[in-house]
Amino acid sequence: MSPLHTLDFVLLLLAASVVGVMLFHRMRLPGELAYLAVGALIGRAGLNLIPDESSARALAEFGVVFLMFTIGLEFSLPHLMSMKRLVFGLGAAQVGATTLATLALGSLLGVPPGAALVLGGALAMSSTALLSKLLIDRMELDAPHGRMVMGVLLFQDLAVVPLLVLIPALSQPPEAQLQLLLLAGLKATVLLAAVLYFGQRLLGRWFLLVARRRSSQLFMLNVLLVTLGLSWLTEHFGLSLALGAFVAGMLISETEYRYRVEEDIKPFRDVLLGLFLVTVGTFLDARVIFGHLLLVLGMLVGILATKFAVVFAASRLFGATPGNAVRSGLWLCAGGEFGFVLLSQMSAYKLGSDALIQAAVASVVLSLLAAPFIVQASNKLVMRFVASEWLLRSMELTRVAAQSMTTERHVIICGYGRTGQLLARFVEKEGVGYVALDLDPDRVREAAAAGETVVYGDAARRETLIAAGITRAAAIVVSYADVGSACRVTDLVRELRPDIPVVVRALEEAQLEKLTAAGAAEVVTDIFETSITLASHTMALTGVPLSRVIRRVRDIRSQRYALMRGYFHGRSDAADDPDATLERLHSVALPDGAGCIGRSIAELELPEAGAKVSAVRRRGVRAINPESDLVFEIGDVVVLLGTPESLAAAEARLLQGV
Repeated sequence: MSPLHTLDFVLLLLAASVVGVMLFHRMRLPGELAYLAVGALIGRAGLNLIPDESSARALAEFGVVFLMFTIGLEFSLPHLMSMKRLVFGLGAAQVGATTLATLALGSLLGVPPGAALVLGGALAMSSTALLSKLLIDRMELDAPHGRMVMGVLLFQDLAVVPLLVLIPALSQPPEAQLQLLLLAGLKATVLLAAVLYFGQRLLGRWFLLVARRRSSQLFMLNVLLVTLGLSWLTEHFGLSLALGAFVAGMLISETEYRYRVEEDIKPFRDVLLGLFLVTVGTFLDARVIFGHLLLVLGMLVGILATKFAVVFAASRLFGATPGNAVRSGLWLCAGGEFGFVLLSQMSAYKLGSDALIQAAVASVVLSLLAAPFIVQASNKLVMRFVASEWLLRSMELTRVAAQSMTTERHVIICGYGRTGQLLARFVEKEGVGYVALDLDPDRVREAAAAGETVVYGDAARRETLIAAGITRAAAIVVSYADVGSACRVTDLVRELRPDIPVVVRALEEAQLEKLTAAGAAEVVTDIFETSITLASHTMALTGVPLSRVIRRVRDIRSQRYALMRGYFHGRSDAADDPDATLERLHSVALPDGAGCIGRSIAELELPEAGAKVSAVRRRGVRAINPESDLVFEIGDVVVLLGTPESLAAAEARLLQGV
């Protein structure tokens, strides 16, 4: 292919990928499926726009290389050992049992053993990218089933390495396979031992030498050199490019440059992985798939059912409750991107018929499409079919209710991480009770053993908030910075008890509007508070008087937070605050005959008088920042915020109605 043709090909892939990913994101579907769809559209069975498939395969190889490099980069021996029971126990059982089941079924259907073995390994894979993102979005990473899912995914990632070593040997004649397998294993062992032994000693010094030049460009070039150099070395030893990339990542993960490398390599990895998935899509032939539609659907049902059954049985064997075993099975039953890696290698080495590989790719694509919907329905399915889950949920709610039963006017803290724990200690010192909810069982167990009022429970569930005593609570605080979950909590609070204030933590100011619209009384952003703290320390250290620093910080916070605006003025404040323009708070009780009775806040147009309704107290319940359509009633206590002149004008409107 000439350079012009190569450029045409790359531009075609990039343009089609951009449009495809945009459309799939709009439909809330994974981007991986967009790349596959683009490949199918421009491939040989679609518009046939790819002039040379060998070039596409060569480009795709780099996608696999960088994918395996990032897996090696995340490989941490201490992390593995801390999860060894889940990784090497549950993970090995899932991959081994799924592969053996496929091998047994393949032998019954006449599929060659080598092809059935690789096919079983490919179908055993699940999507690390998709499932880890879903676990984070749903805040279930630390839940029991979340840990099991991550343990299995970690083993699956590691299992790809030996499978990639096996595939070239399995493509040879049966009489030579054993010898080639032994030779490949010996080569891999010798090479890995040498690279790991010498690499760990040399790589750290080499990266230090490069880093001292303080050049980002040089550092990036060095990462590419190490990655592609080790890939070239393993390929020349008769092994795969991906194995060398995995080793390179594993070596760099042991250095202090791991996180910088991870950030630098991410754009290359994402783009090249996308192009790899496009090339996988080009192999899809709709005519072959529809010609073997029963095989595709049968394989899809087989993947989902077999993997669910294997994960469920293995999870129960490792002590999981029936509910968590079902959840883990539902999360892991779909296919994954590493399945495409192995299937593409299977196609390259001609280990199976075209129809079999086409059906496998199509079934993995369909399972990936179904995965988000299966995950979304997992809790409902568990509650519907697992009888013991009702008992466990009832016991969980009973524990929450038992902790909150004796409390009154307490604070419900959603999330008991560092922020939640500091908040709990703060309110406790002021004599205010609290009930904390958290989804990390280890953290809950240790904190509860220490006598702290924390229980295992999901704050984004209606029944959990009721059990935590939302009807008696004084405030609710969402101490973790997750916008989606915080919005769900505030929506539930507005439905259950709209008068209670909800304080939410956020990372950025951009999230303020969304959380306020969801019903948060105040949104505390990490960036804003960090900036204020930095500014106050800087001013103090540069000689600004401490009293002025404190007043400046107070003024800035009062402008940012509605609940901190104004104060109730008294005689003792006259000397302290001579500025008559300073905002104050003023309470106005509405007697029978007040002009505003039966009229809303909006009708009185109080902002024109320069004041704002900060809160309304009605029958012992205080509504903070009430809606403009709130209608005043006899006996209401209206809290106004404004300057002395504006407060006088607003009070006159409330009492006289004009």
